[in-house]
Amino acid sequence: MSFDPNIEQARFNMIEQQIRPWDVLDPAVLSLLAVIRREDFVPPAYRALAFVDTEIPLATSDGTRECMLSPKVEARLLQEMAVARHESVLEIGAGSGYMAALLAHRARRVVSLEIHPELARFAADNLRRASVINASVRQLDGAVGLPGEAPFDVILLSGSVACVPSALLAQLKVGGRVGAIVGQLPIMRALRITRTDEHSFSSVELFDTVAPRLHGFDEPTRFHF
Repeated sequence: MSFDPNIEQARFNMIEQQIRPWDVLDPAVLSLLAVIRREDFVPPAYRALAFVDTEIPLATSDGTRECMLSPKVEARLLQEMAVARHESVLEIGAGSGYMAALLAHRARRVVSLEIHPELARFAADNLRRASVINASVRQLDGAVGLPGEAPFDVILLSGSVACVPSALLAQLKVGGRVGAIVGQLPIMRALRITRTDEHSFSSVELFDTVAPRLHGFDEPTRFHF
């Protein structure tokens, strides 16, 4: 794997000019962003955008709009979930596999669910090429989670939802966390929801952002008068 000083400068600039100013200051997270090659998870047509502060389109056969989240949102979510080496993680929305790769370097095990078959293959291929052995991708509807393998320490939704389904919350261990971007345009907020005991949850608002919808999740009924 050759060293390209232009790519390394672009990676450095992404970290210093986009990610640090967004209150991502955990040294372990910053180090990880420096070594996981984001450009290897970007579709070839958009490789030039790998380090740009933007969402990157991911092609699907049904024409739905999928994307990689912007680098600063990915990094902030990674920091706020504070994944530990002994923990198991469920990701909803594999996309390109990049977030799964980041999570896998911090966790014991990552399972990433992707509803689109072509993206599931793309993510799995990217993870294999990056030699990430403790993350797997399953082509499944993430809205129902993975109850047969629950409970999980961390569940991360790599996209936005109107609300976090109770079916996912039920798959958390006590002390486990869900990270999700919740709300309706134009206002969405990233939340961290912690399971405090068998029947109780607490929620912390992390930051305001917007993100494309994850598919398969219920939307609230809209009333027109």
